[in-house]
Parts: sequence; structure tokens; C-alpha cells
Amino acid sequence: MSGLQVLFLALYALAMAVRLALHALNVRSLRSSGATVPGEFRGIVDEETLGKMRDYTLATGRLGIVEHTASDLILVALVLGGFLPWLNEGVSSLGAGFVPSGVIFFFALSLLLGLFELPFELYGTFVVEKRFGFSTITLRTWVLDLVKTLLVSGVVLGAFLAVFFSLVAASPKGWWLLAWLFFVAFQLLVSWLYPVVIAPLFNRFEPLADPELLGGITSLAERTGIRVKGIFTMDAGTRSRHSNAYFTGIGKTKRIVLFDTLLDRHTHGEILAVLAHELGHWKLGHVRKQLVLSATLSLALFYGAFLAVTHKALYTAFGFPEVSLYAGLFLLTVFARPAGFLLSPLGAMLSRRFERQADDYAYALTGSADALVSALKGLATQNLSNLHPDPVYAWFSYSHPPLVQRIRRLKGLGERPSAASR
Repeated sequence: MSGLQVLFLALYALAMAVRLALHALNVRSLRSSGATVPGEFRGIVDEETLGKMRDYTLATGRLGIVEHTASDLILVALVLGGFLPWLNEGVSSLGAGFVPSGVIFFFALSLLLGLFELPFELYGTFVVEKRFGFSTITLRTWVLDLVKTLLVSGVVLGAFLAVFFSLVAASPKGWWLLAWLFFVAFQLLVSWLYPVVIAPLFNRFEPLADPELLGGITSLAERTGIRVKGIFTMDAGTRSRHSNAYFTGIGKTKRIVLFDTLLDRHTHGEILAVLAHELGHWKLGHVRKQLVLSATLSLALFYGAFLAVTHKALYTAFGFPEVSLYAGLFLLTVFARPAGFLLSPLGAMLSRRFERQADDYAYALTGSADALVSALKGLATQNLSNLHPDPVYAWFSYSHPPLVQRIRRLKGLGERPSAASR
């Protein structure tokens, strides 16, 4: 076994071991504390609801572990079992040229891996989510969504890969920089198009009809100096009872989207508090900072990929008789999967910092933490969130501070100047 094969197996074994250990810690935390209602949720969460929260967390956690482990094992089998050289030989025999061959190679693998994930998605949607009263989607709608997802993904992935491999072919020595520039531009284009082209293929969006709430949101946005092109409601209830709200788009497609389930269950004050938090992300430049960070990291990754794919050892270690650039790029994405998971706490820590800053902004903008605290309690109860996550598990994987900690911090906020008041 070559050194690269050992490194490959070690990365996947370590990632699987860490994931299993984190899950075990979370299960232990739930079993030791999951029957106790935190003081912040007394009067909001009863014992029956707390039991559902615990059971839902355990059920989704188990499914996630099985899915990730199965997916990792499948990738290991594909890489070490000789499938990739066989596929590469078959694609090369078509004589289609470098660019079409690269597109076909990646398409075939994306479709194959997607098929492996379908049973888990079906089970999660129609068993787990149904059991806990969340899933409202019909099989017909699910199939239609799947077909639309395949078509949209095919167009987007096909366009990206075609241009990417064309740049590689056009500039063998400088493609990493050209491809990076294209990658950043492509991300921005998709972010711009998503709210007006892609999202409406799956959900119905209508302008917010409640004049009082519309006026409150408009006033809130104006106070922050952020201009949005529309405030919409989305028919989320046709697929799930989970509640949420989000900002989407860039430039002229920037808009606020409210789930219909959120409007049905929350007061205007709570909705405004949630949106004040989201406005904080925009006002404090979190979206821009994340884009810059993503672009910087991707530049390093593109240059690293450029250096790696020229080494024949990458190919001989995994059974390729000769250099195949698109196959080498796929091998690097397989290596990146466990590495990205093991490094994910870095991104999680930054995200939690941004969330705390956005909470501070919402407090300063609305003048009170009460509405946001009330909204968080309602969302946690409705979505059966975990109120007792293991601290190590939360540190490793949570993009938001754990709910109880977040609520305690909001309640303890004192009057102090922030970005919203300067």
C-alpha cells in the first residue's frame, strides 16, 4: 500500500472516528440531562415536548451517522476498488476530447453518489420527519422536486465544468488563477440568480400581504440603511412545518423571505426581532467577510490543486496508468472531504462569533432582547431543537451558540453602544 493510500485511509478513518465520538458525547449528554427542562424554557416546554426534542435529536443524529458512514465507505470503495480507473478508461475510449470527457467523468460520479444518498433522503423525509410531525410533502411533490433538482443541478454543474475544463485546456500553466476568478464570478452569479430564477422553481413566493408587518419590516430596513427589493412569503408549509426566515440575493435581487409557518406561529414583534438579527449580519459585513474568506481559501485550494495534479504519484497510487487531469481533480475533492470536516470547527467558531454580534445588533436596533428571546424559544420548541447539546459537540459543529447559552447572553445584555447606534 502506497503512502498516499495510507494517508487517504487515515483521513477517512479519523473523520469517521471523530464523528462517531461526537455523536456518542451528544447521546450521553441527552441521556444524562435530556429529561430536565432548562430554567429558560420552564413554562414554555413541558416534559412531553422535551421528550420529543430528545427523541428527534437522537433520531436525526443516528440517521446522520449512518448516512455519513455509508457515504464515506462508498467513496473509499470507489477510490481503492479500481472503479475510478475503469470509469476513466471508459470515458477516454469515447474520444470526446478533454473538456467533454471531464464533464462526463464528473457527471457520472455525481449521479452515482447522488443515487446512493436517495434512500437516506427518503427515509429522513417520509419516516423521521413524518414521525415527528414535520414533513407535509407528498411523494408526488418530492419526486417533482427531485426531477427539478437534477435538471437545475445538471445545468449549473454542466456549465461550470465546461468553462472550468476549457480554462484548464487553454492555459495549462495558469489555469488555477483563471479558474479561481471564474469560480468567484460564478458563485456571485448564482447568488444573484437564485432568488429570481432557481428558488421559484420549487416554492411559491408572494409579496407580504400584511400591511402592518410590511410597514414594520420596511421601517426596520430603512433604519439600518439596507435597501431590499422585496419582502416575500414562501409556501414552506407545503413541504415542512419547520419555521424560518432568511435574506437572499445580492444587488438588485436582495430580498427578505418569511416562511408561512413563521407567520402563522409568531407575533409581529418576534418576527421583527428575528429580521433585526438578520439585518445585523448584512450591516456588520458578515456576508461580505464570508465571501472574501471563501475567495481567499479557494484561491489557495486552486493553486494547491494545480501543484498536486501534475504529480504522477497521485495517479499511480490509485491505479491510474497515466495522468488524467480531471480524475486527479476528483481525487483531490475526495481527499478534501474528511479534511474539511476535521477543520470545520474553525468555520463554526467564526460563525458563532458573527451570530453573537448579530444578536447584539438586534438588541441595539430594537431596544430590547425580549422579542428575540421569545422568538428563539418559540422556534426551538416548534423545531424540536436540542436544549442539551454536549459542549464539545456544540463547539465542533454548531454554527450558532447553543440555545440556552444564547438566551442567557441576550437576557444579560446591558445598554452599550453598538454598530447600530453609531
